[in-house]
Amino acid sequence: MTAKVLANDRTHNYNKKQKKDTRGGPMAQFAFMRSPGVEHSFEVGDTVEVFCDHEKSSERVRGWLKGIVVQLDNKMVAVQFRSNVFLTDGWMVPDKILWYPITSEHIRPSGTQKKLGSKEILEY
Repeated sequence: MTAKVLANDRTHNYNKKQKKDTRGGPMAQFAFMRSPGVEHSFEVGDTVEVFCDHEKSSERVRGWLKGIVVQLDNKMVAVQFRSNVFLTDGWMVPDKILWYPITSEHIRPSGTQKKLGSKEILEY
């Protein structure tokens, strides 16, 4: 009788699902009102405005600055400026090029400030 019990302990139930070890738990679900598409399409040579830290009248300010799109890929846009620009931690960018995600709210086509009512004229 003990041999029969041992044999039953060794049998495997193939109909039962085995638990997998998951580190992060179940994947989070996201609900969108609209798909996260690109609001503006950019091309190399386009003039854009970027919200960044830059130099204006020998002072460091944060605001919208005009620049030119010099490179882009499916996720990022590279914008080059004529005045000095800074990273958020204070370092000046030597080649004056900042990279932004295409879907960033800190980049917009040039001339959008007219629609928003801003009368500040930015240096190029």
